[in-house]
Amino acid sequence: QVQLVESGGGLAQAGGSLRLSCVASGRTFSAYTMGWFRQAPGKEREFVAAITWSGGSLYYEDSVKGRFTISVDNAKNMVYLQMNSLKPEDTAVYYCAAALLHTGRVLFLHSEANYWGQGTQVTVSS
Repeated sequence: QVQLVESGGGLAQAGGSLRLSCVASGRTFSAYTMGWFRQAPGKEREFVAAITWSGGSLYYEDSVKGRFTISVDNAKNMVYLQMNSLKPEDTAVYYCAAALLHTGRVLFLHSEANYWGQGTQVTVSS
């Protein structure tokens, strides 16, 4: 059974930090691009960041550049999202996703994801 399971969400104050984790299991994900998306109430799910398992290719949405860092641990099949300098507008449910892309790009649309986690809530208070 293929699973992506997120953890690490919670409540943080503006300017604070949280680290999200996603463990991938049930198949070999080495060919997949891993990403984080988020969805705020009343809004569409949006791309946040993505990475290849080699760690050699990264992509960030403009609003999180310089504040968020995506990384992988191949030995543990883990994907992380370190979120610093959090803002109230970062409040959302954050989802881990895996996409099998047949191009050299890293950015992918939510419609291209093959697998999703259940999501973890991040709330940033002002």
